[in-house]
Amino acid sequence: MSMSDENKMILVAQIGGAFGVKGEVRITAFTADPMALMTYQPLLKADGTPALTLLSARPDKAGVVARVKEIATKEQADAMRGQKLFVPRDRLPEPDEDEFYLTDLVGLQARDLDDAVVGTVKSVQNFGASDMLEISPKEGGPTWYLPFTREAAPDLHITEGWLRIVRPTEVDERDEA
Repeated sequence: MSMSDENKMILVAQIGGAFGVKGEVRITAFTADPMALMTYQPLLKADGTPALTLLSARPDKAGVVARVKEIATKEQADAMRGQKLFVPRDRLPEPDEDEFYLTDLVGLQARDLDDAVVGTVKSVQNFGASDMLEISPKEGGPTWYLPFTREAAPDLHITEGWLRIVRPTEVDERDEA
């Protein structure tokens, strides 16, 4: 693991707002086990500064309902609605052999079917439908997006630092006429 990996921040949850009137907060968890949030304390902001310390939590439909040190009132909880919560990559368990964290894809070389390097994975985004790889072209210029699907990214070689991509064939509407 390189030095930069140790400081990588992983998005694990987001504050959903107040739950009830006693200062409890609803937290949407992006972890397989929402209660695991209790073990990743404290939960941090993107810049690495502490955001929340969970004192207690119980499972809820989208994550957990928690009592947190930093929030005592419904108003404080609602004021933090939408706050994204992170933990450093090195605080999470190592993924199983056939698993990985999406952040592990950032920085990988993107190679085409002929093994030519076409760019680098700049980020992994999700605009609501599915995960998208943001690719920075090797020759520079604007980044472009590729759906993170088995068809578009059939081979992952994370430890070797690259992945295979298949760009969708672009259809020009004017050629259809």
